[in-house]
Amino acid sequence: MTQHRGMSCLLAGAAIALATAGTAMASSHREAPGITLMPKVDATDFYMFRSYEQGKSGYVTLIANYQPNQDPGAGPNYYEMDPNAFYDINVDNRGDGKPHIVARFRFFNQIRGLTVAVGNQHVSVPIVPVGPVAADNPTANLNVVETYQLTILVYDKNGVLKSASPLVNDETGDTFFTKPVDNIGHKTIADYQTYANKFVYNVRFPGKCGAGKIFAGQRKDSFFINLGETFDLINYAHPIGETFANSAMDDLAHKNVTSLAIEVPIACLVRDDPVIGGWTTAYKIRPQKSDNSESEDSKAPAIRQVSRLGNPLVNELAIGLPDKDKFNASEPEDDGQFLTYVTNPSLPALIHALYPSLTAPTQLPRQDLVAVFLTGVVGLNQPANVTPAEEMRLNTQTPVVPAASQNPLGVIASDVAGYPNGRRPGDDVVDISLRVFMGKLYTLGLFGGPANGPSGDVELTDGVRHNASYYDVTFPYVTAPIAGSPQASTQAASQLQGQPIP
Repeated sequence: MTQHRGMSCLLAGAAIALATAGTAMASSHREAPGITLMPKVDATDFYMFRSYEQGKSGYVTLIANYQPNQDPGAGPNYYEMDPNAFYDINVDNRGDGKPHIVARFRFFNQIRGLTVAVGNQHVSVPIVPVGPVAADNPTANLNVVETYQLTILVYDKNGVLKSASPLVNDETGDTFFTKPVDNIGHKTIADYQTYANKFVYNVRFPGKCGAGKIFAGQRKDSFFINLGETFDLINYAHPIGETFANSAMDDLAHKNVTSLAIEVPIACLVRDDPVIGGWTTAYKIRPQKSDNSESEDSKAPAIRQVSRLGNPLVNELAIGLPDKDKFNASEPEDDGQFLTYVTNPSLPALIHALYPSLTAPTQLPRQDLVAVFLTGVVGLNQPANVTPAEEMRLNTQTPVVPAASQNPLGVIASDVAGYPNGRRPGDDVVDISLRVFMGKLYTLGLFGGPANGPSGDVELTDGVRHNASYYDVTFPYVTAPIAGSPQASTQAASQLQGQPIP
């Protein structure tokens, strides 16, 4: 495995700025111009939470979703991962903005070249499945099989690689794992849930960490948002009021993604502080010819970061358009270059222009946003020694809240096990983020209270509300993908979208 991607030199000006304020935030679906050209390495969502499966409170689950807007039934080629890429889940357990534990996924695609007899010739078939696929023989009749390795990289406080250990299948001793084929349809895979469960692996983590689980495969897109109206100048029919929190269409209701999930003992992740930071990054690798000579311009970097995601939505809603690609290629420790986007955010000004009655706190810099996105909130999820850097932060000592008791508004609704203290699948990060940008944390008695501006107690909503009941209560929590076949009836499609039946 490669050495850590190279620790950038700290700019003196950025370091001084970070000492007193903060930086920027992270990416999601098609959030930057450059990543739209590379959908296989586009990170869509990142989740990090204490596992709430019964009996698993001693674990943390981390999920990185990739490849947005997957249409069910998009054959004849499906959504394989990029073999010329690294997909990383990063953990900072020192609070210094650097990754110290990295779970690195690397995928390998095998085209098996299955044939059928046509006369006296054996002719390669043009499609992925050549017959039904069953849970008891999950790769039979498949013309494409994806496998992957998952390597745990450990770095010291200076970013120097200390160890690189491939995870081992607890049952077979193998270091290669198989990824389930996408949900082609019911004729190919009659029971996709049972089939996909065969690809949840029990693994042994390095050292004395103990056992955990991993999964990599297609899932129903776990994000929910009124996407079209959000980016049409926040054209919500009912933008204010909890009464309207479930009044609009989820534009991702018919979409799938690819989830990379790991369940890790808390003891494997923490050091001296119970708070950890997390994010996901993807890297493109310069491919080589079969003779190991370079196949691309030798001046191009051998590995380059192209996607980054910690907290949700913020490359879309905070980072200015000229800097979106730059942010995707940057590292948390260097976030001082994006300082203004969080201390002087443009989103509240845009909301005020569109809805003049809504005004955000006027005192700058916005220390509430610095806390949410860069340092963690004091008394909730701020490390004892923290360098401001955009990471999702989780206090692993916060008690687990069972699925049935979770509040989708998380911390701002007094459920301190939810976003922004980590993120669970059912947390409504759109409504939470809109309200926090407009000053909701001040109304909770933090950062000086209402004296810094308006009350911030406006119940902004995009009109799409899910909760934990929409997801599974066992690992990997995100649900089985939508099948490509048979086609849903108009009635079934309407119900899936949460809309009135025509």
